[in-house]
Amino acid sequence: MRVIRGLHNLRDEDRGCVATIGNFDGVHRGHRAILDQCREQAARLGLPVTVVVFEPQPREFFAGDQAPPRLTRLRDKVALLGECGVDRILCLPFNDALRSLTALEFIEQVLVGGLGVRHLVVGDDFRFGCDRRGDFHLLTEVGETRGFGVEHTRTFTVDDERVSSTRVRTLLASGNFAAAARLLGRPYRLGGRVVPDRQLGRTIGVPTANLPQPALSLALQGVYAVVSELPDGRRLPGVANIGWRPTVGSERPVLEVHLFAFDGDLYGRRLTVFPCAKLRGEVKFDDFAALKHQIGLDLKRARAYFANHAADRQAGDGDDLPLASAPLAREAVTSDSSAGAPADHDDG
Repeated sequence: MRVIRGLHNLRDEDRGCVATIGNFDGVHRGHRAILDQCREQAARLGLPVTVVVFEPQPREFFAGDQAPPRLTRLRDKVALLGECGVDRILCLPFNDALRSLTALEFIEQVLVGGLGVRHLVVGDDFRFGCDRRGDFHLLTEVGETRGFGVEHTRTFTVDDERVSSTRVRTLLASGNFAAAARLLGRPYRLGGRVVPDRQLGRTIGVPTANLPQPALSLALQGVYAVVSELPDGRRLPGVANIGWRPTVGSERPVLEVHLFAFDGDLYGRRLTVFPCAKLRGEVKFDDFAALKHQIGLDLKRARAYFANHAADRQAGDGDDLPLASAPLAREAVTSDSSAGAPADHDDG
């Protein structure tokens, strides 16, 4: 798979394709259904499949910090699209120049002049261009004269409801990781490279692997029972804090993971972390001693959760990952303030 950053990096061999356009945040089952449509047409025409995405995503450009948190970073999105059989990804910088294009200019510069699109798959409610004239009808009209076909995406539903990135975010925020996995077609995961930190966890016997996270990718915030996949493929249970660590402070969001039954050096290695159950929200404690006490309770509850799941598996019930359908029962937490989760918005 080839990733093309900007129109200026297009080659002659990139012209002539079946294309689709969108955020593809999360690359959920609805997105995969769109890609299936693209692959069907690509096989019929003998052409590659190209996905056009934007960086930053348009809502992030216009709304900034008020934009919905991402489900996937660009790096992870690219990997997931590759797994879906996409041949090329055209990543366009969403900036003032791009946002200023009229609908017709976008069609001519990107679709016709740039990609030489032969067939386009988009939603029938798709809108684009600074003049807001870009829609399914205009694409069909121009396609008839410029030599490309247009078809609308098929609605993909789970439990009689359309699958969307917004719906996935809502389920994750509610602690329903099992339902989120059904919509995604896989368990939700986070990841990154382990970096050195202040090593405060070691002082209380709870060492952590710290993975910095982009603020725009913080779809979860709080303390979770997790399963982490190590570089060698092993999966270990543990506890993770996702967020800003309000008691000790942090300049950027961090995924802070404590692995049970592990003793080793992970600095510089990449981890994949699967949140399984929400234990509590992020809390600012009065002092480090109070935080230490609560961490002890978090560890105890997470161990009990995984032990119960192991018993279920022995009885023939349960999947490989113990994904909860709701947060674990709340326990009293002493604090002087609570860190609220970021607001979620519809991403269309």
